[in-house]
Amino acid sequence: MNYTDHPHEADRNWYAVFTVPQHEKTVVKHLDLRAVESFLPTYETTRVWKNRQKMRVVLPLFPTYLFVHISSRERARVLESPGVLQIVGNRSEPSALADSEIEFLRTGCRKGRIETYHELVIGRKARIMSGPMEGVQGTLVRKNGCTKFVLSLELINQHAAIQVDADNLESLAI
Repeated sequence: MNYTDHPHEADRNWYAVFTVPQHEKTVVKHLDLRAVESFLPTYETTRVWKNRQKMRVVLPLFPTYLFVHISSRERARVLESPGVLQIVGNRSEPSALADSEIEFLRTGCRKGRIETYHELVIGRKARIMSGPMEGVQGTLVRKNGCTKFVLSLELINQHAAIQVDADNLESLAI
């Protein structure tokens, strides 16, 4: 199904959805059956099992969270899906995320250059100047000798880091 052909595309926003732990992929399947556009950012890592066997696994970037692109009329379809606990927001209504934040995550996942980032983010604020992530603001950090750009999704208190060319960043006044 091509979600971009939906007649109410302008009414749609991205929202974070809180799920039952370890049910993110199942929730995505249920949402797809309900024709709800969803996005589960993932990353690939190597795990070593008890028998010392190494295995590549794909894990959710933000455990217990995924994102849906819906209008207010479609909230019930999301909330009725098995494994969905709630749409993140304040008491009165869900809180929308910026399209640029979702595009940041999509681009990083497509390129396989995104990873989880759990440390407290301390450093210089920067903004991406061009490309599909133009305008996204974050913090610069150093990890393994590389400069990484960290996007903080304050709504769900989660962080993601991606390597970005320094030429494509501008420093923001602190």
